[in-house]
Amino acid sequence: MKAINVGIIGVSGYTGLELVKMLINHPIFALTYCANTEGETTIAALHPSLAGVCDLSVDKVDLDRACASCELIFLALPHKTAMQTAKGLLERGVKVVDLSADYRLSQENYEAFYCEHEDIGNLSHAIYSIPELHGNIAKGAKLIANPGCHVTASLMALAPFLDHIDLMQPIFIDSKTGVSGAGKSPSAGTHYVNVNDNINCYNIIKHRHAVEIEQHASDLCGNDIHVTFVPSLVPMTRGMLACVYATLKTDCDPLALMETFYQNKPFVRLRNAPPHTKMTSGTNFADVYAARHGNALVAMCAIDNLMRGASSQALVNANLMMDLDETLGIPKIAYVP
Repeated sequence: MKAINVGIIGVSGYTGLELVKMLINHPIFALTYCANTEGETTIAALHPSLAGVCDLSVDKVDLDRACASCELIFLALPHKTAMQTAKGLLERGVKVVDLSADYRLSQENYEAFYCEHEDIGNLSHAIYSIPELHGNIAKGAKLIANPGCHVTASLMALAPFLDHIDLMQPIFIDSKTGVSGAGKSPSAGTHYVNVNDNINCYNIIKHRHAVEIEQHASDLCGNDIHVTFVPSLVPMTRGMLACVYATLKTDCDPLALMETFYQNKPFVRLRNAPPHTKMTSGTNFADVYAARHGNALVAMCAIDNLMRGASSQALVNANLMMDLDETLGIPKIAYVP
């Protein structure tokens, strides 16, 4: 099959690094363009771990040059910057997989939690895709809104039970993440002495990923879903574990229900005990588990926040977008120990 040229804008960060690592080994996609806001460097200089492996130059962002060399661009940019860049790419006929929050929400929800939206026209046709929950909706899309890490883990734990829980009762989500989810730029909150030997709950209840969970869970089941969302920063580099607590209204076997729901999904693994984040490190796997105590449900999903929570899910969506097998180029072997 003919190679498909792709690029990455925003290659400097952790998600950009993970995209590079996968794309240089992809059997169909050819990484032909990399850019950041400064340019005049190389992948190996930005990411020394790739010295001798990938020597591509990194340009200052130039949309005309990007579009001349690529059919598809991954955007690993902050919100607002991403929509400004995506608009220009889409106008030039290039497909976009956006890893930011800019196209994940309705205009009302986005502007309530982020900023004024500057690309309403493209927002209306952006495709939000967790493949196990939304099927092949990404196939043929022009713009993919890649879901957030907390939302991916939370929805994959919650989705199998949306028809089996009492929506009049509270739904609580406790999601723990590694420090890499905060990005590459240092801050007081991610400083070693603050993170080490510490667990830090942040933006509880009001976290902007809560509205993303609510909007897309509601879309999945056709009912208004409300959650109490509590994220925590834990002292590990990568990984995420989302635990959902809800009240069952049916006499179901949670594990059996999860097994049926995720049957034949290549990147979901049903566990017979609570999953460990290390099991999924460096992969696109989502490891799920559920149990009940009377009518109380506990459902869990462990993922790698940089991979399934960002870059590898973006690549799965790109595979679907270009009518390829979703598993092409996707890592399956975890970083263990």
